[in-house]
Amino acid sequence: MEAYAVDMFSGAGGLTYGLEQAGIDVVRGLDIDQHSAYPYNTNTDSTFRLTDVEPLAQNPEPIHRMYPWDADLTILAACAPCQPYSTMNHAEQDGASDHGKWGLLTKFKRIVEDVEPDVVVTENVLQVRNDDTYQAFEESIEEMGYFLNDPKNRKVYAPEYGIPQKRKRWVLLASREGPIRLPDPPYTDESEYPTVKEAIDHLPPVEAGETHPENDLHRARSLSDLNLERIRNMVPGGDWTRWEEKGLDHLLADCHTRDSGRSYKAPYSRMRPDEPAPTITTQFYNYGSGRFGHYDTDQDRALSLLEGALLQTFPPDYEFYDDFDDVGVKNVGRLIGNAVPPRLAEYIGKAIFDHVDAESSPVGATVKND
Repeated sequence: MEAYAVDMFSGAGGLTYGLEQAGIDVVRGLDIDQHSAYPYNTNTDSTFRLTDVEPLAQNPEPIHRMYPWDADLTILAACAPCQPYSTMNHAEQDGASDHGKWGLLTKFKRIVEDVEPDVVVTENVLQVRNDDTYQAFEESIEEMGYFLNDPKNRKVYAPEYGIPQKRKRWVLLASREGPIRLPDPPYTDESEYPTVKEAIDHLPPVEAGETHPENDLHRARSLSDLNLERIRNMVPGGDWTRWEEKGLDHLLADCHTRDSGRSYKAPYSRMRPDEPAPTITTQFYNYGSGRFGHYDTDQDRALSLLEGALLQTFPPDYEFYDDFDDVGVKNVGRLIGNAVPPRLAEYIGKAIFDHVDAESSPVGATVKND
């Protein structure tokens, strides 16, 4: 069975890489982000195309042509960053909530209706499951004749799938051929969860503002004098109340002096080495953006770009740029933080092949009612 996929909103190629590891042939990656082209083309066996979603929604014929004419199984994936709360070009649509917030869903639904892939895959932030508009999108996919994985099966906690971060996602799988579901998570006991230390402790130490001479991606952002003092007075798993208790009030951020901000304990903290990392966001390299301080108290800095990529389960030799100065830390951080973890993508690919095997066997075959 030959399975072929088109990866919309491909970014740096996390989903594509994982699907390929599972044995799926990804024929094209599509994204409006020009910085996605180099990592996608360099690290995957697929080809990147720079494009917006709008012309494809108006005329999906180019997507039809991306699949081989004799493909056994066609897959269409759409895993946009912070979807569906952003458009494909990531532009803010002030005063146009339907277009800015939900236009992406409408366009993707239109493409699915026209292309009629055998399998549809979307990966989203967990909170989206509670929104009426997104629920209507899922219902519309089902009305097209697709079987959707059970809602309980859509909720993914990354450590249960061997990913060393507390990432929570909503993964929708839909098939025209019959019931489909993600494999059961292999790690359900917290004691089995992969840890930060297991993922990055082998890396050589670097200081804030330093790039390791043997690995250009192993670079940590510099810290101000104030933030250096903050992290030097922080322990793994601690929070800003430690400064208050020690009488170091000058280290408190403005928000911590207000009642409304005292519950925000993660910023300016250090990770715990013996548990999964916090969710790797697009600004994981910023010490003040979350609990992204290194757990090693001899390394007073936030995560390096390489450490963030490893916690996302990218392989250590994954290349995100040709020339760092042409891309910059913000764009590399965004490429890493927005990606579908390749290990999760591999489980998605496995789910598709398990589904195909089940549907092709006499016992697992399902007859769809007209």
